[in-house]
Amino acid sequence: MTAHAQAPQFFLTAPSPCPYLAGRHERKVFTHLIGDRAPELLDLLTQGGFRRSQNIAYRPACERCQACVSVRILVDDFLPSRSMKRVLARNADIRAEMRPASPTSEQYSLFRHYLDARHTGGGMSEMSVLDFAMMVEDTQVATQMIEYRRDDPNDPAGGRGELIASALTDVMGDGLSMVYSFYDPDFEDRSLGSLMILDHIRRTKALGLPYLYLGYWVEGSRKMAYKIRFQPQEHLTPHGWERYEGR
Repeated sequence: MTAHAQAPQFFLTAPSPCPYLAGRHERKVFTHLIGDRAPELLDLLTQGGFRRSQNIAYRPACERCQACVSVRILVDDFLPSRSMKRVLARNADIRAEMRPASPTSEQYSLFRHYLDARHTGGGMSEMSVLDFAMMVEDTQVATQMIEYRRDDPNDPAGGRGELIASALTDVMGDGLSMVYSFYDPDFEDRSLGSLMILDHIRRTKALGLPYLYLGYWVEGSRKMAYKIRFQPQEHLTPHGWERYEGR
């Protein structure tokens, strides 16, 4: 039997401080995504609540805590709210382009600026340019980098413009999965995080796929509160994926 045909092996991490809820600890179960079956395996694991980081698929496996809830948006039923329409109008000068998952110095500069402003002291705060390159290109599945650029009013030729946001995105069998996104914190009034989700909803629907996977929502975590605004969505429960249309 070849390595490609073997069933995946799963491992459990040691406890570490939870990044979302103070005073708690997290553990994760993970497996490696390698070989020709990696895209198929990622599809299956994502439907079971896993996320991808480089060539690792993981999900929370915390003792006495189930706060992390996998979320996916039902793109065919989604209608933007008034505030979301205002976000789209406010960013009418932004152009998005889907590119191969290949790191650039421009992306890293933006990523570094984002981390230094928003995530000092976090697990990613010390990532070097090589770490960033690994995050982007170390993948065995269909992965793209979507760049968001602001039109330059001083460039009549319509050049590529200033990079102000990027999203590393997996293209799966049943939808898109936003692996990691970052943006220029100097443009906070543009709500670039919401803009990227709205753009991904549009892209998912255009591909004829039903779901946009947003990762985990943690009730009580301010970092995750924004995800609940994009409805209708489904949450992964002990009974499977169930529609959620709460607050």
